[in-house]
Amino acid sequence: MTSTFLSEKAETYLRKLCLEIPSRRVGSKGNRAATDFFAGIVASFGFEVESPEFDCMDWSQDGADLTVDGASFEAFASPYSLGCQVSAPLVVVSTVDELEAAEVFDKVILLRGDIAKEQLMPKNFPFYNPDHHQRIIQLLETKKPRAIIAATSRDLEMVGSMYPFPLFEDGDFDIPSVYMTDEEGNRLARHAGREISLDSRAKRIPAKGCNVIARKGANPHCRVVLFAHIDARMGSPGAGDNASGVIVLLLLAELLADYAGHLGIEIVAMNGEDYYSNPGEQQYLAINAGKFDEIVLGINLDDVGYYKGNVAYSLYDCPSELASSIHKVFSGYKELVEGEPWYQGDHGLFLINQRPALAITSELLMELMREITHTPKDRPEIVEPTRLVHLAFALRDLLLHLDRQL
Repeated sequence: MTSTFLSEKAETYLRKLCLEIPSRRVGSKGNRAATDFFAGIVASFGFEVESPEFDCMDWSQDGADLTVDGASFEAFASPYSLGCQVSAPLVVVSTVDELEAAEVFDKVILLRGDIAKEQLMPKNFPFYNPDHHQRIIQLLETKKPRAIIAATSRDLEMVGSMYPFPLFEDGDFDIPSVYMTDEEGNRLARHAGREISLDSRAKRIPAKGCNVIARKGANPHCRVVLFAHIDARMGSPGAGDNASGVIVLLLLAELLADYAGHLGIEIVAMNGEDYYSNPGEQQYLAINAGKFDEIVLGINLDDVGYYKGNVAYSLYDCPSELASSIHKVFSGYKELVEGEPWYQGDHGLFLINQRPALAITSELLMELMREITHTPKDRPEIVEPTRLVHLAFALRDLLLHLDRQL
């Protein structure tokens, strides 16, 4: 099977996932089309496939109108927020101490300054949830404002560095919210105490999603697991993040069409990495409770196709013999280099269960996260299909090498 043939397939898959499917956000029709597509392809290469479902939420919005004293202000509905039609006095809050002291029941609250300097983690997010974020959420839920307006600047730690960014992106938080620029917030703050009118036309839609889990090999109790998240951020085509990783798994499945080894191979299209509650990750943890010891190596692919720089890999808790095998195989691929560790991806599921892990991404991940990832600029043009092919061959070689060793 030639690299040219697989490169053409990679281009076809890229068009399918990023252009023909309009959105891969969790709960959407496009997300289900993507998981169905993935399941059909890997099944055609002889893998046993299951697609366990989970409950989730889709969301739609049709803008927001905000007026006070005859003046209009530009605001955007917070992702996954409830909609609202509210007329109430405006209260302005800049710090947690101010929020603790403020009387905001049945009013509209403007959060700006220090209290709105970074996006708050969703209230039920299971993997990372700072105490000071939880405190803000708790105060708001206790004090019960009718709606929240967040005036935000630019959080350089946030992927995509959106301006403004939504302070809330949380389908479990039921106080309606919108967001605006800090400049609009400064203008709005001059109307503190005045009656404000807010109409946010947003709607939550109950939905279903699924992971896709494909298996091959004689011994499922001694397996290598490969992840690539198949969902994409709302509003982004998600070419690098993470159609690129998904396509590598599809190409790898084809390269393993005739595989009949002893080592169990599990290919997972994980669903929900870019969603507020990580439902696919939580489902995978539940399905594999008590069984993570069966995993000899977990591999996560995310943002692997960027046309600039190299593809970078990093190892976590790998025994010396396993690490040596990985370095030996990957040394045969000049575009694969050892890079810096990073912990924000799905390989964290292996790490919290004390399993060896291998993460693969772009050497220029920080550049991607600052400028492209999670934005409309994450289009097929930024992905180099031949890199996906070379990575698929490298992973095929690694799996065959491990099969011979185990």
